[in-house]
Amino acid sequence: MRISVLLAGLALCVAPSLARAEGLRPFVLGTEPQQTDQEQVVAATRTALQSQGFEVVGSYNPYPQATVIVVTNDALKANAAKSDFGGYGAAQRVAVTKVKDKIQVSYTNPTYMAAAYRMKGNLADVKARLEAALGKQREYGSAKGLTEKDLRKYNYTFGMEKFDSLGKHELAEFKTYQEAVNAVEAGLKAGTAGVTKVYRVDIPGKDEAVFGVAIAKGKGADKYVMDYIDFADIKSTAHLPYEILVSGNKVYHLFARFRIAINFPDLSMMGSNSFMSIMSAPNAIKESLTAAVKGGGEKQ
Repeated sequence: MRISVLLAGLALCVAPSLARAEGLRPFVLGTEPQQTDQEQVVAATRTALQSQGFEVVGSYNPYPQATVIVVTNDALKANAAKSDFGGYGAAQRVAVTKVKDKIQVSYTNPTYMAAAYRMKGNLADVKARLEAALGKQREYGSAKGLTEKDLRKYNYTFGMEKFDSLGKHELAEFKTYQEAVNAVEAGLKAGTAGVTKVYRVDIPGKDEAVFGVAIAKGKGADKYVMDYIDFADIKSTAHLPYEILVSGNKVYHLFARFRIAINFPDLSMMGSNSFMSIMSAPNAIKESLTAAVKGGGEKQ
């Protein structure tokens, strides 16, 4: 009797510590849809998201048989307003990807992204709503996962960018917030450097707005990058689209050595389907986004 009581008490002590050690992963695979027609699944996904109170702020097809739907809600925007550079976490990305004869519905893991972007809240409520809308088979994108502590100070390896490497993330500076927003809008409308607008979310109570952008040209293009790194059977299409953030009178992005690594933390440094295979992408992405922003500014 004493042994059984002791073992039961030990189990109660061990279980919480194991739960705390459970790693977070960047993506969630939703329930496999019954339909096999991609357009029908996209429409059903939109409806399911809206039924859980999400606002669809944009969508696009980065390449054939892949659709990304971007959503926000009041909880996401409120948490973004409380967090430094919280605009990066003001939206969540949902992907519908056809792989062979099956369709995968996946989405970003809000608790993972909240930690990676050093947000005030962990967005557990948003995660629950996404699961209610789209289901959950499993989380994926990292074999072991990362702890919240590791995510909040994350960089892929020594010397690479972190979330707060602001100088590396900066694209342009303007006299005022409104001038910065106008420049981004104009550049994206013109499609400068092959960069176009997917969505915009304004952060309440702050001079801050996040834009999701499609990149169609060069070695930083969405398809070019994903052809190399999204090689697993379960696709990470919800890595896209890239973001441009206007905060105050400055315009930022997340440099690709952080932005790609945080979504693909297990990607090897060398070899096929590695960071070396897209070594030109980080600067190419920054150059394209800079051209888009500054091109729009010159036209004001």
